[in-house]
Amino acid sequence: MALVCLHGPLRNLAGGRAAQEVGGADVEAVLRGLEDLHPSVAGWILDERGTIRRHINVFVNGERGGEQTSVASGDRVEVLPAITGGT
Repeated sequence: MALVCLHGPLRNLAGGRAAQEVGGADVEAVLRGLEDLHPSVAGWILDERGTIRRHINVFVNGERGGEQTSVASGDRVEVLPAITGGT
C-alpha cells in the first residue's frame, strides 16, 4: 500500500486525515481507492475520465506523477491543490 498525503482542503474532504494507506498499482488506481474510502473526495482530484484535474498536483516520492505513474508498496503519494493568486 502507498501512503497518500492530502494537503489543503482535500484533507477536510477525507475526514481530516492528512495521510492514509491506499492500495493500487498506479496513481489513478490509488486515487480511485481513495475515492472509495472517502466518497466526498470523488470528483475533486480525478475527473470522470480518470484524468487528474488541472488544479491538482500529484507527486510520487517527490517526483511529479501522472495517472499512469507506477506506485509500489511503501511509496509516498502527495496530492496538492494548486495555489493561485497574486497580482
